[in-house]
Amino acid sequence: MTDAELARDVADEAGRLLLAIRAEGCETGKALGVRGDAEANALILARLALARPDDAVLSEEASDDRVRCAAPRVWIVDPLDGTREYAEGREDWAVHVALAVDRVPLIGAVALPAQGVTFDSGQRFESIATPRRPRMVVSRTRPPEAAMTVARALDAELIPMGSAGAKAMAVVDGRADIYLHSGGQYEWDNCAPAAVAIAAGLSATRLDGAPLVYNCEDPMLPDLLICRAELRDVVLGILAATPA
Repeated sequence: MTDAELARDVADEAGRLLLAIRAEGCETGKALGVRGDAEANALILARLALARPDDAVLSEEASDDRVRCAAPRVWIVDPLDGTREYAEGREDWAVHVALAVDRVPLIGAVALPAQGVTFDSGQRFESIATPRRPRMVVSRTRPPEAAMTVARALDAELIPMGSAGAKAMAVVDGRADIYLHSGGQYEWDNCAPAAVAIAAGLSATRLDGAPLVYNCEDPMLPDLLICRAELRDVVLGILAATPA
């Protein structure tokens, strides 16, 4: 099994588990999210330990062993991206399973279990033309000011959505053209989405245009831009011209 196949298989299995837990109806609200996070995390760690015992792992829901910093291959996972959306019975939540090799987001799978679809970096993607009016996915509860600045400059259509993975995959599948985040994320929030986006021919960078680097000692990765390649320089130019 290739790394891409493994990432997809593990993400799908965790997604099925999360759907089953939610369908039981035993927990609601925060308790449902806590249980989903914990059980999906246990499943993912067990599968990776069995299939790739020599690789390191960085997970949102596990203690961080800094030995990983010296490892060339590190799986970076978010067992449940969008815990709030999951607990509310929504569809815009995800499972992230990624592999960073020498700090590069090389392999990724993003499962959207409630939508019945999984994206991975090993699949083939069709080219999608950019519409005349760009569409931007933003947080449904707290869109960052940087995103609003770009949206105003481009007269972009705003599409509110939940988890980071769901927003990034909306750009991958052509429902949106720009996903811009600022104000705080961690490597597990965007490594798998970035790997899939890059495989799909999209641009995935920091907000200053710098490359995304993973498996850092501090896993905080506070900003991200995933967009169609032809919009990259336009968006970065707007951001560069905006007073801090």
